[in-house]
Amino acid sequence: MTHAFILEAVRTPRGRGKAGKGALSGVHPQELLAQTLNHLAAKSGVDPREVDDVIAGCVAQVGEQGANISRNAVLAAGWPLEVAGTSVNRFCGSGLQAINFAAMGVSSGFQHVVVAGGVESMSRVPMGADGAGQDGGNAHLRTRHHQVPQGISADLIATVEGISREELDAFALRSQQRAAAAQRECRFGRSLFPVKDPETGAVLLEKDEHLRPDTTLEGLAALSPSFLGMGEKYDSIALQRYPEVQAIQHVHTAGNASGIVDGAAAVLLASREYVEAHGLKPRARIRAMAVVGSEPVIMLTAPTPASRKALDQAGMAPGDIDLWEINEAFAVVTLQTLRNLGLDPERVNVNGGAIALGHPLGATGAMLLGTALDELERRGLATALVTLCIGGGQGIATIIERV
Repeated sequence: MTHAFILEAVRTPRGRGKAGKGALSGVHPQELLAQTLNHLAAKSGVDPREVDDVIAGCVAQVGEQGANISRNAVLAAGWPLEVAGTSVNRFCGSGLQAINFAAMGVSSGFQHVVVAGGVESMSRVPMGADGAGQDGGNAHLRTRHHQVPQGISADLIATVEGISREELDAFALRSQQRAAAAQRECRFGRSLFPVKDPETGAVLLEKDEHLRPDTTLEGLAALSPSFLGMGEKYDSIALQRYPEVQAIQHVHTAGNASGIVDGAAAVLLASREYVEAHGLKPRARIRAMAVVGSEPVIMLTAPTPASRKALDQAGMAPGDIDLWEINEAFAVVTLQTLRNLGLDPERVNVNGGAIALGHPLGATGAMLLGTALDELERRGLATALVTLCIGGGQGIATIIERV
C-alpha cells in the first residue's frame, strides 16, 4: 500500500454560533468553505486543476448546507468545473471521516490529489435543523434501540464512571487556560486565515472568538446543569438500558461542554506518485485510521476502542503517541478516554479544545488534525492521534506521522 501524504492544512477562525452576533453568522456556509478551499490552494501552491475530488463533512445537510455543499463550494470558489465534490455525514466525525476517505482514495492509486475537510454554520443552520432527531422518527427502531439526546448520554457516562461535576469543571477550566495561552502565543497561526466578507472584502474574523479566558472555577460551579429538564423525559429511557444506575447525575453545563460555533477547514492529501513527480515535501502521512460502533444509548464511549483499533493497525501503544486530540464534545468524553488509555494529560489537548474553542460539528475533525500537525511541528515531535465521539454510538480515530 502506498501512503497518503498531507501537504497542507488550513482553517477559518471559529465564530460564535449565534445568528446576528457571531462574526461569521452573515456568511453563507458555502462561502466559508469556498474561502477555505482558495486559501488552501494559495498556501500549498497546488493548482486546483490537479484536484481529483473535494470531500467535505457537514452534519446538518439541510437548507443552506444541503444541495451537496461540497460541490457548490467548489463552484463558489471559482475552481475549474471539472473538479468534483461530495459531502459526508458521520455526525461529529464527519470532517475526520472526509480526510480518511481522501486518504483511502490517494493510497489506493485511483486518485492522486484530494482535498478533504468540513464546514458547519451553526448560527445559520442550527443543530437538529434536519428534523430527524435521534433516530429519524423510526418507531420500529426504537423497539431495538431507544436513543436519547447526547447530553443525557454524557451525564450517564459521568454517573457510571463516578466522575464528579468538580472534575468536569476543572477539566473545562484547563481547556480555557490552554486555549487562551495558545491564542496569545499564536500557536494556531500557521493554519488560520482571516475570513472576509464575500461582497466587500472586509475582514470579518481573524481569530477564534468563542474563548472565555476570564473563566474561573467559581464561575463554572455557578452554572446550572444543561440537561436536567431534558432528563425528565429521557432519563427513564436511558435507565431502562442501564438498570444498575439508580439515577443519572446531571453534571454537564454550558461551561464544561463544547461551544456552538461556525467554521470550516480543509486538508490537502496526495499520493506518493504525485509527491515524487512534483518534488513536493509533505508535512506528514496518514499512518492509521479506524471507525467503530458502540452501544447507542450511552453513545459517546467509542473514542477508546476506535483509538485502540488505530493503534493496533500502526503497531503502536498509547504511550507511543506524542500528542492526542480528543474532541471535547463533553468534558466527560475526554476524561473517560484519557483514563481508559492511561494517557499523560500533558499530551492531551495541549492547546485546549472544543469546550473553549467551540465545536463546528462537520469541520471539527479536520480542524483537530491541522492543530495536531501544527503542534507536532512546533514541538519537534513525530506522531499524533485524533479521535472524536459520534452520535448514535460510533467513534473515529486517525494517526498522523510527520515525514
